Amino acid sequence: MNAGIYDDISNEDYHSGAGISKSQLDDIAISPAIFQWRKNAPVDEEKLKALDMGTALHCLLLEPDEFDKRFIVAPEFNRRTTAGKQEEKDFMESCDKSGMTIMDAEQGRKLKIMRESALAHPLARWMLEASGKQESSIYWNDPDTGTLCRCRPDKLITDYNWCIDVKSTADMDRFTRTFYDYRYHVQDSFYSDGYRSHFNETPTFAFLSMSTAIDCGRYPVKVFVMDEAAKSAGRSEYKRNLTTYSECLANNEWAGIETLSLPRWAKELRNE
Repeated sequence: MNAGIYDDISNEDYHSGAGISKSQLDDIAISPAIFQWRKNAPVDEEKLKALDMGTALHCLLLEPDEFDKRFIVAPEFNRRTTAGKQEEKDFMESCDKSGMTIMDAEQGRKLKIMRESALAHPLARWMLEASGKQESSIYWNDPDTGTLCRCRPDKLITDYNWCIDVKSTADMDRFTRTFYDYRYHVQDSFYSDGYRSHFNETPTFAFLSMSTAIDCGRYPVKVFVMDEAAKSAGRSEYKRNLTTYSECLANNEWAGIETLSLPRWAKELRNE
């Protein structure tokens, strides 16, 4: 795979293709063996059929024209009557071979309100409606290790050098703390370096955070950027993970032992 930006790579081909991604570096950070396990472990396809509200929201926000091609919103059925139950059965059978994801009427209603909530936020609306590229794939070679890296930003607004990532969260108040656990600061630096490798510009990397839980009747929406300390920590972390990955490739050794340590409160009890 040559370094560059590609607009025509499918999501499936991207995830199964060459290069290492931020999510794979997350696995390397746990242990190199987990990286290999996730690539090779069998997937229970039945579990993948359940609706992922985050995926549906992502599509509705960023690619609204694609939503009706990928998702079917069921009408309301009166399950208290025999006729209603039969109508639901007939509907499900008619959709069974479509290959599309089916959601019930309540899920569809909630998603539409969430989209309108995002559009009510001035900056979020600009991010969603501005001319840009959705789901482009960027490939570059890390200058320190030579490793082929890849990222797939949710949206690039290249006229203004913005890189957008949509996040759904069940608790907006905790987002400012949990971002570290999910290594979003790593994503910021990793994606920003990928963007700079192609455009020779440092982007404004912004998280559009959308709550899936209601607060006082509304679904909260916020836009976040990382400060320089967070960006620096994220870059140091992903560089460390890339070094581990390149060493594993060179030696074909994928360490798998993880260490359990006492939590801080337990250590404090032992020292009393």
